[in-house]
Formats: sequence, C-alpha cells, structure tokens
Amino acid sequence: MEYHLNLPLKKEDIEKLRVGDFVYLSGPMLAARDAAHKRLTETLARGESLPVDIDGMAVYYMGPTPAPPGRVIGAAGPTTAGRMDAYAPALLDLGLKVMIGKGRRNPAVKDAIVRNEALYLAAIGGAGALLSECIQSSEVLAYEDLGPEAVRLLFVKEFPAIVAIDSSGNDIYQY
Repeated sequence: MEYHLNLPLKKEDIEKLRVGDFVYLSGPMLAARDAAHKRLTETLARGESLPVDIDGMAVYYMGPTPAPPGRVIGAAGPTTAGRMDAYAPALLDLGLKVMIGKGRRNPAVKDAIVRNEALYLAAIGGAGALLSECIQSSEVLAYEDLGPEAVRLLFVKEFPAIVAIDSSGNDIYQY
C-alpha cells in the first residue's frame, strides 16, 4: 500500500501501516544522530528534561552535509539506525513515535516499538541529495556544537520511506 501522511502521525495512521507499505511524510520531524542521542539519554539519566519535546514526534537519523547556495540543507541521507539502538527504547518510552534510518534494529528496539505502538521506517541509503529535496526547512534546536549531528527540526514534504518495522513488530529484515 501507499500512504501520504501528515506528521505527527495519529494513532490510527500508525495502526494501519504494515511492513512494506510506502509512506510519503509531510510536516515537522526531528533529525538527530549518534552524538545527539547519547546526550539526550545522558540528560535523562541525570533526571533532567530533554531540550526538545519528542512526544509524538518522528526522528530521522541523519546528519546533513553543508547546504549549497540557495538550498536549506545539503545531502540528507539516512544513517545506520543500529547506532541508535542503545538509546531508542528510552526515547520511545517517552513518546517518540517514528524512527527513520536504514538497516536492522535489535530485539530491544523492536520490543519498545510494539510496547509504544510506534514505527521504524527505512529511508533509501545513497539518495541523500534526492531526499534533501523533500526538506523545506531546517533549524538547529539543541546541541549546536555537534554540527551536523545536532538535533534539528525539519519540515518535510512528501518525504519517502518504507515501513520496516510496524507497530505489531513485523520486521521487513526478517523476511
């Protein structure tokens, strides 16, 4: 199936999506990579509030290249999601609903996806320049010192992805 959906996703959107479905996302999403995820979980471990609201949000595992003249962002391809596996369950338990990256996820992440009725979507690796065309704006929200790994707020239009793990735990990488 193919779906054109607005972010943040509604519960009924998440429930209807199945492994292998194509989605085109429009609206606000976060972008963050390894270093930002590490800082977010360290912040939680200290009992502090996160510098960004993740409740109901999608996060794209991406660190962009510098924006060329006239563009809001440079190449914006997905990074390997497994590098965020140590951090993902805690963020999902706090309300994160969608993760976008590439590659397999570990069993703890899959369990957290099911427990929290969330999704993992796969973006197309090697297509960073193409995917950047779906990004209409980019603003650093936290950890500016991390450069491309800072937490960003993106506004996307018709951002393409494939449901890789659905809210029931079905996993495209296990077929």
